[in-house]
Amino acid sequence: MKFTKMHGIGNDYIYFDCTKETLENPEQTAVKLSDRHFGVGGDGIVLIMKSEVADFRMRMFNIDGSEGKMCGNASRCIGKFVYDRGLTRKTTVTLETLGGIKVLNLHLDSQGTVESVTVDMGKAVLEPEMIPVSFSGDRLVGETVDIAGAKHKITAVSMGNPHCVIFRDDDVAELPLDKIGPLFENDPLFPERVNTEFVNVINGTTLKMRVWERGSGETLACGTGACAVTVAAVENGICKRDTDITVKLTGGDLVIRYNSDGTVLMTGPAAFVFDGELYE
Repeated sequence: MKFTKMHGIGNDYIYFDCTKETLENPEQTAVKLSDRHFGVGGDGIVLIMKSEVADFRMRMFNIDGSEGKMCGNASRCIGKFVYDRGLTRKTTVTLETLGGIKVLNLHLDSQGTVESVTVDMGKAVLEPEMIPVSFSGDRLVGETVDIAGAKHKITAVSMGNPHCVIFRDDDVAELPLDKIGPLFENDPLFPERVNTEFVNVINGTTLKMRVWERGSGETLACGTGACAVTVAAVENGICKRDTDITVKLTGGDLVIRYNSDGTVLMTGPAAFVFDGELYE
């Protein structure tokens, strides 16, 4: 079975065109192929499928074999894949995910290939029971909670998957993320585990973040995480709505806009790495 390695600012996945072939046991395949020493290497695998309610459907599986609801970087890569590989001639594509239907607007370069993609990520969710997070208030925004015996001021947001955002004064580049990330991911406060973003505020339109993704660990980029960080920054009075916010991730930059109607737009690049063929 053929596969394609792609990345969105370093968030790399192994993509399968399941409009033409069927991949059996994607959970096991994700664990095997994601290994960077004995497999292809990546943050997981993504299946591009036919859909009855949208132009295409996405399923994505993390390094540990768990299925994720949504991945912003993978969504952009799918937009590039389906257009550049001739699966569609549309430059506005709908994508079915477990986090809802997303709209992809494809931006072409002078050669007629997809250079970047703007994803309408839908509305941010702040209601605790919908994220989900075990919190009795109407919203968990800038609240101090106990995580593994330490106090942290956090904001919880769902972008089709759960996020915990922490703004910090110390440089996030120096954080021992491999030690503190799992404490947040597996805390009882988050019944379905959580993606955690640690953020420095550069100015009112620029944020810097590192991310610990549930099921994958630290990744170079997380599109939904960048969206959640922007929403959290606006809700905490750090940034403004209807404004392009540059989010600087380890793998590169994304531009996020949190609109007055609650919708979130994410713009960033997508790139092919190589094609291969799976024999087992």
